Formats: sequence, C-alpha cells, structure tokens
Amino acid sequence: MAEGQSQYWFWFPSRFARFVVAARRVAQVLRARYWFPHAPLALAVAWTGFLPLRRVFRSYRQILLTDFPRHILDFPPARMPEVLIGVALLVMSVGLLFRSRFAWIVTIVLTSSLVLSFAIIHHQGAAGLISYDGVLLAALLLSYAWFDRSSLAAGTLFAISTALMLLIYAVFGSLYLGNQFSPPIKDLVTALYYSVVTMSTVGYGDITPKSVDARFFAISVILLGLAVFATSVTAIAGPLIARLSAPKEKRMKRTNHFIVVGATPLAYNTYREFKKRNQPVLLVMPQSPTSGDIAPEDLIVGDANSLETLRRAGADQAQAVLAMRADDSDNAFIVLAVKELKGRARTVVAINDSKHMERIKLVQADVVIAPEVLGGELLAMVLTGETITSDFVLDRFFRGGHAAAHRTE
Repeated sequence: MAEGQSQYWFWFPSRFARFVVAARRVAQVLRARYWFPHAPLALAVAWTGFLPLRRVFRSYRQILLTDFPRHILDFPPARMPEVLIGVALLVMSVGLLFRSRFAWIVTIVLTSSLVLSFAIIHHQGAAGLISYDGVLLAALLLSYAWFDRSSLAAGTLFAISTALMLLIYAVFGSLYLGNQFSPPIKDLVTALYYSVVTMSTVGYGDITPKSVDARFFAISVILLGLAVFATSVTAIAGPLIARLSAPKEKRMKRTNHFIVVGATPLAYNTYREFKKRNQPVLLVMPQSPTSGDIAPEDLIVGDANSLETLRRAGADQAQAVLAMRADDSDNAFIVLAVKELKGRARTVVAINDSKHMERIKLVQADVVIAPEVLGGELLAMVLTGETITSDFVLDRFFRGGHAAAHRTE
C-alpha cells in the first residue's frame, strides 16, 4: 500500500462508526457494564456443568435412586471424572459472576477437558457438545480482560470447591474399594468418616487398607488432601494479607478540572499550559512517562478508552476532557466513553489526519481541533506569500475547515 493510503480500521467503512455509536448507546441503556459479559458466560458455564450431570443421572437413575446408597457401589468409576467436572463447573460459574480470575482459569481448564473427553469417547450427541463447549471456550478466551479480580471471596470459593471435589472422590473411592479395607466399608457414613480422617491425615487406624489398590488409593487421598490444604491456605491468605498490608489509597476527589489524554507533544504542552495558569489538570497516559516533569498527583496511567480509567480520573465531574492521542480512532472512542458517563464535561478531540475530519463529526465532540493540519497549511501559505488572518486561523484550528477560509491577497 502506497504511503498516505493507509486507513484506520475504525473509519472504513463509515457505517461501522455509526454502528459503534448505536451499540454504545444501547449498552448504556441496558447498563451492560454491570453484567456483560461475565453474567452470560457464568450461565453458559453453569449449563455446561449441568449437562454431564444430567446425562449421568439419566443413564444410572436406577443406581442413584433405588435403595440409595447400597446400589451406589454399582456406579461405574469411569463416569466419576465427568461428575466431578460437572460439579466443579457449577461452582466455578458462581466465581465467574464475581469476575474472578481464578474461576476463569479453572473454567478454561475444565472446559478444555470436557472437549477432549467428548472427542475421545464419541458418545451420542458428542458433536453438538463439542461445538457448544468449543464456542464457550473461545468466548472465555476472548473475555480475558473482564476477569481480573483476585479476592478473598474467590480464594474461599476455590477452597470450598476443591475440598468438595476431593471429598466426593474419596467417598466414592472408599465405597468402590470397600471390601479391600479392614473392616470393609459398606455404607456411606463409614466411607465419609474414612475419607475425612484420611484427608486430614489424622489416621486413627480403625480402618486400614489391605490390598495394593486400596493402599494406593489411601496415598492419593492423603497427598491430594495436603495439596488442597496448602493451596487453599495460599488462595485465602494471599488476598487477605495483601488487603491488610496494602497502604490505604487516598483517592483525590476532583471536580471542575481538566483531563488531558495522550502522550503526544500536544498533550504534554497542553498540560503544561494548564499548570502555568494554576488550573487543576490530570494527564492520562497508557504508560508511565520517562521524564519526571509531571507531578505524580497529576498523572493517571491507564487506557482512556476504559470507563474505569475515566472514572478514576473523575471524567464525570470534569470541566473538559481533551482527547489528544496520536490515533484519531482512539480519540473518537475516548469521546464516546466520556459521553457514556453522562457527566457535564465538554469534549475536545484532536485530529491528526484531515481525511478523518468528516467522520469525526459522528462522535459529536464539543470542540474539534486540527493543529497538525493547520500547521501544514500555514507553512504552505507563508512560503507562497498568502496573507493569514485571525479568523482563518480560528476557523481552521477549532472547526477543522467546515467553511471556506478567508484569505486576502
């Protein structure tokens, strides 16, 4: 592609810009940021966990309902992993509602395991389940950024879910290998008692494994119990210690201030001019600057396209938000995000390419400036001997050339 012919994806075709504006307005009306996409994904994951449980229940209804728990010994151990995965997915769906990063990771692993197991087993309806779980897995991967919370609640959920799954494994394993213990384990209460004693490594010795299989099973329960205990303590204690040891952040309540967005020379100079005039101003940048001439209290590092970053900057209480990034599409999205907050801030957008002048009107910014476009035009006018008037400069700088320039010979 020749130089000067590149186009931003946001601007082509132009109908996509209108679609983005309409989609953001619909999302604002539906208050989507409070429930999308984590709530729909949590429901989809819960349904994924329910499906294998329903299938197992239908296949072994006689075993599970007739003279329970005596016939539970006839339940095939090969279906136990499917049951455990289903239960785990139901628990993890609760974590997804809280946007837990841990729940997201575990759900990715479990969903992948289900897809692989369905592909290997080839039972009836496997193709549909693989397609459903495959789409769900892709949606989870694409929504990585939304699941960013590591909290005490997530750690507690992890501890409860892993302990519950290990307990199910130990109880069913004890019942299945019941005749290989002394005395034999023949009822659910005895299996539960032995499982808890073994998981906690207390080991009273009243029930002992006699066969090689039973001893290996006891070893697995002990090792898994230690692992679950250690990881559960880490998952709960980590966020708790971080919360207790973290210094209390003093959030400055800013009102009627100016917010300059960008790491361009225009953004830096605008920030400095506000400071010279003793005006309250914040500079929002995607990463920390290398120079130290910006006061720490005037700097926020983050993506200004994010509503959370704009809320941190107090955009809903600001006097004006100036979008001055190098990419025109980014500046347009920043204006749309500010409008979504429904504050009283005026929006100023800088245009770096005159080709985007008409399309930038779609975002309906209060002020549009084109300093780079104006600079090139002024330079050409000076070198060609044309006269420059103040009306021409104001018109071209602040409105981007909607009307014809007033030039005098």
